[in-house]
Amino acid sequence: MEVNDNFQPGEVVYIIIRNPHAQNVAHIQQAAVVENPERQNELALFVYETYYPLTEEVAVYKSADEAEAAYATAFGVPDQEGYYG
Repeated sequence: MEVNDNFQPGEVVYIIIRNPHAQNVAHIQQAAVVENPERQNELALFVYETYYPLTEEVAVYKSADEAEAAYATAFGVPDQEGYYG
């Protein structure tokens, strides 16, 4: 199953995105699933006034809670001992 089969245009999703200026900084960002204006019959993520291809390389979550749980697993939370960041 292709990643585009899991989403519909107009759907609001959540992604974990890294700061391009500080790669050790990441946060959860809301994005919209849209039809890719550059490639017919493909979907894209629209975030920060930019279109990003919707591929398996992007961690996309259907809810903010799901994204927050994945973020905590990947980066830890401030209350955890040994947390850096």
